[in-house]
Amino acid sequence: MLIETEYVKQSRENVQRRWFSDDYFDLILWQNHNEDILRFELCYDKNKDEHAYVWNQQSGYSHLKVDDGEGVLGRYKMSPIFIADGYFDRENIAAEFLEAGKDIDQKITKFVYEKLKEYDKNPEKP
Repeated sequence: MLIETEYVKQSRENVQRRWFSDDYFDLILWQNHNEDILRFELCYDKNKDEHAYVWNQQSGYSHLKVDDGEGVLGRYKMSPIFIADGYFDRENIAAEFLEAGKDIDQKITKFVYEKLKEYDKNPEKP
């Protein structure tokens, strides 16, 4: 179940960043002073094959793989980055998120769930 992190570094004066986390998900979202969600990143499968579903009010949706920066033997770990990725299992991720988000603000859970279900760039499974 998602739990909100109490102290999250804020980088913009007029936008609040919030972070919710559990063993499977990280949800980072940005809200304006009216608590409207401007952007969110839902990272999932954090310990195996991490991916991120990103929604932005201006640019819409994207589904990305998280490259954790561990790939080169004998070098220091690099910073994690997003890279393009294909198939997004929106039905299962949406259902798991709905369960994980049942103890946080339901306005947030409902908003993210609806954006997950709206994703329409879902290519056929390989």
